[in-house]
Amino acid sequence: MVTAPNVAANLPWVEKYRPSKLDELVAHEQVVKTLTRFIENRTMPHLLFYGPPGTGKTTTVLAAARKMYSPQKMTSMVLELNASDERGIDVVRNTIVNFAQTKALQAFSSATTSENAAFKLVILDEADSMTKDAQNALRRVIEKYTDNVRFCIICNYMASIIPAIQSRCTRFRFAPLDQKLIVPRLEYIVKTENLNMTPDGRDALLTVSKGDMRTVINTLQSTAMSFDVISETTVYQCIGQPTPKEMKEVIKSLLNDPAKKCLINIKSKLFGNGYALQDVITHLHDIIYTLDIPDQAMATLITGLGEVEENLSTGCSNETQLAAVVAAFFEAKRLCVADMKNVQLEDVEPMEL
Repeated sequence: MVTAPNVAANLPWVEKYRPSKLDELVAHEQVVKTLTRFIENRTMPHLLFYGPPGTGKTTTVLAAARKMYSPQKMTSMVLELNASDERGIDVVRNTIVNFAQTKALQAFSSATTSENAAFKLVILDEADSMTKDAQNALRRVIEKYTDNVRFCIICNYMASIIPAIQSRCTRFRFAPLDQKLIVPRLEYIVKTENLNMTPDGRDALLTVSKGDMRTVINTLQSTAMSFDVISETTVYQCIGQPTPKEMKEVIKSLLNDPAKKCLINIKSKLFGNGYALQDVITHLHDIIYTLDIPDQAMATLITGLGEVEENLSTGCSNETQLAAVVAAFFEAKRLCVADMKNVQLEDVEPMEL
């Protein structure tokens, strides 16, 4: 007998463990509480969700939609458009307007069931990529079909949405998730998938995520597929970034070795392992804020690394920009000596990344 394949087992973990109900969300309690009250009172306004990626914006609105509509009605009552869809002015005038013009089949009743929502829902995910013309056309659509449709606009940066649309929506900011909120979900996935994760591996996942739950889960799955043990070393190997131990050696060389030796050491330790200079600079930014050096030297380092980062974005050579990084550190050391502060550079301990 041939059995049906287990669809859930083949899903990416970020979809397999995506919360489906509002009470399953691990963060943004105030947002969830407000949305629940809107749904229960049937006073749902137009919504604008903004914040960094992986903070639960799309998951929240989809969970709210499941609370408002039965599974059978989701297809006919919810229109979801994301960055993979064409969303120029023609889509606003045709697809969205055609969807909005059709009245909901079931009107409001006095019943309290969630299936009685009389309005449809249009979800515009990653609205940052919508053109200004499309947004201006959408402004009039939002006004004209308010009786029949509610809009939820999702973006990473609210500045990319025109003020006319912002003023027509109730805004909710989704901040990066606190690590204390990520840990229980992370440990639940590790236990469910029967993974071997060390404490330093967990800390590494939390560090590289920077409050992005999607990054945590994707990195966890990638590491689990590549290595038997999820440790700090395997996590950083999986994402292709230098480990804190390697960065500690780099910063020690920059602060103590001659220029030529610095270049040789960094090339062999970082470029030899395939690390990108951009990632190295990102870690250096975190480390230099922990150095006990004069303000002028600190400003020199920040400015120098910023210029190198800008040059890398325009396609400059990694080796040339590495020399600029070394030069910035040597200028900072010169300023330390000139400031007549006895900074013991070899004793400086960088922050754990």
